[in-house]
Amino acid sequence: MEKKESQFDVAVLGGGPGGYPAAIRAAQNGKKVCLIEADKLGGTCLNRGCIPSKILIANAEVLKRVNEAAEFGIVIDGKVSFDFSKMVKRKDTLVTKTRKSLEGLIKSNQITVLRGYGKFLSPRKIDVEGEDSCVVTAERIIIATGSEPREIAAFPFDGVKVHNSTTLLDLAELPKSIVIIGGGIIGCEFASLYNHLGVDVTIVEMMPSIIPMESQQVSSFLSRAFQKKGIKIYPNELVQKINREGNGVEVQLAGQKTLQADIALVAIGRKLNTSNIGLDKAGVNVGPDGIVPVNEKMETNIFGIYAIGDIASKWWLAHVASHQGIVAAKNATGEKAFMNYNAIPSVIFTDPEIGTVGLSLEAATKEGYAATIGAFPFQALGKSQAEFQTEGFAQVVIDKTTGQILGAQVVGHEASSLVSEMTVAIANELTVESITETIHAHPTIAEAWLEAALMADDTPLHMPPKALKRS
Repeated sequence: MEKKESQFDVAVLGGGPGGYPAAIRAAQNGKKVCLIEADKLGGTCLNRGCIPSKILIANAEVLKRVNEAAEFGIVIDGKVSFDFSKMVKRKDTLVTKTRKSLEGLIKSNQITVLRGYGKFLSPRKIDVEGEDSCVVTAERIIIATGSEPREIAAFPFDGVKVHNSTTLLDLAELPKSIVIIGGGIIGCEFASLYNHLGVDVTIVEMMPSIIPMESQQVSSFLSRAFQKKGIKIYPNELVQKINREGNGVEVQLAGQKTLQADIALVAIGRKLNTSNIGLDKAGVNVGPDGIVPVNEKMETNIFGIYAIGDIASKWWLAHVASHQGIVAAKNATGEKAFMNYNAIPSVIFTDPEIGTVGLSLEAATKEGYAATIGAFPFQALGKSQAEFQTEGFAQVVIDKTTGQILGAQVVGHEASSLVSEMTVAIANELTVESITETIHAHPTIAEAWLEAALMADDTPLHMPPKALKRS
């Protein structure tokens, strides 16, 4: 039976955090838009990543605060306990609620949602196979197919003893112990979560340190914080094999060393979804690493076809994908917009939280700047003391010659929110004086930026002129 053909101005392939904002913006610009999605709207971020994991992390943070109640003079009689099944139920309920809200938002923008797997037939045609099987023709197409957990042949996922980040979120019962292979963002967030819930956690990382993409100061601080909390870290170690032994797993490292646990999480990267979607028939170039080369307008080598999100840049972050989607949609609908990657905030929802933006001191020096740094510890902030949240620091990287803010890193309570101030500063090429001359409310944790900026400017206010190094 011949498929029905449908004509649109703009077709978006993939309904994740990059695809659906692109569809909304294109529709707001007066275009007839379809959004093609084979699974659930919201993509990995909403359904299998950012949101469900942060809901569980929020549950664990409440548990942590309850256990700290005595520090505030609050007496809790009896043993504090928790029901993990209720935490999971809350996660699932909130994810479903958020997805339904997103579906309503898309409908309100008069976007046609096509449920099915999309595959290019030509530069302007996409075959949709699934619930809404049809052939879509569009003048402009935005590819937003994202990524999925990378599987290693030596230890394939089974969703029972060996997990990826998706199947781990589906666990109904907590293990007593877990070995996490990979000390990047995903691995460290799960390590922190399970540690709060009383699970024995071990991280194995092939690089010299966990979160190796971050600055040495940040990585070292998180390593020390994790170890104080009882998380075991094995850096510079390669996993050779995972044996499923009895009721648990045996993780075999190089040199005959083995680690025992109930389950293992493999968190060593993601695979880009650029194969088997017909990019060859569309004529779209794809690199050997699966990345689709694009310009600052998010255009591929084929006129009228754009690529966004994980498949189109080194920044595998939902908020980057969203912004790329807006840029692509604007260009696809007659506006002019360009991507700028100088001020990309990155957040790691561990305990302590981490927020970074711009250049580290090492990167700034390598790029030839006369860089210096100013840092301020949370333990010197009155608000941090009041909240019993003294773990962490904020630091600002500046160019000594011009005073321009080049980067910033913050570790500690609410780092995910605090990093926004420095993101605005770096995006607008502000100088350190823009921070030191701005009145910051007192008492707040955001004062750490003012104090760090004063340190970078050699005019410390609440630290001695020659401040002691952070411990």
